Amino acid sequence: MNSLLTPTPFPNCSSFAVIAQSDSVTFEMCDNFQKQTYRNRFHIYGANGKLQLNIPVIYSQKNRTLYKDIKIFNTEKWQTNHWKSFESAYKTSPFFEFYEDELKPLYSKTFENLMDFNLASIQVICECLQLDLKTSKTTRFEKEIDTKTDYRFLAERNSKGFDLAPYHQVFAEKHGYINNLSILDLLFNEGPNALIYLESQQLPHAPT
Repeated sequence: MNSLLTPTPFPNCSSFAVIAQSDSVTFEMCDNFQKQTYRNRFHIYGANGKLQLNIPVIYSQKNRTLYKDIKIFNTEKWQTNHWKSFESAYKTSPFFEFYEDELKPLYSKTFENLMDFNLASIQVICECLQLDLKTSKTTRFEKEIDTKTDYRFLAERNSKGFDLAPYHQVFAEKHGYINNLSILDLLFNEGPNALIYLESQQLPHAPT
């Protein structure tokens, strides 16, 4: 399967199931940025349930801006806040300490561009999963595409992703299983088994 995806920070498990089951992935680089989508946010499982983490960006609705040109608003200490949230949510998970050294560089380096951070986060996760991913990037925007399976909808605001099989989650006894969180949740809870899990999920056909 050759898939088309919109890069997001630490993509949700549905997106990574697509990545794991694809022969190649093309990343959409030529669309416009849209607020309140997964392009600059992701969800983890906190002590109080589903927790949204945002990457603050410099954006004005008056002028359309290409997603790849969006800058991060680094005056906010978002990296510090994210890491504190990771530690609070996953310090007791089976594999947080196993992977934290691979993830820390993303939170000690200053990223000016949102797309750069998002692509770097995907690369680091692939390294953690030991997944050899063949990728390419779009050079122009196409609304309709018939040469690849279009999964760009997974990055949109109202996308709930796919119904995936439950796996162990730290706070499940309190709040139950939460579907389609960031790949970080799966990685910290399942460790090396995460790739096997992703490859075993049944993916519905992308909508046409």
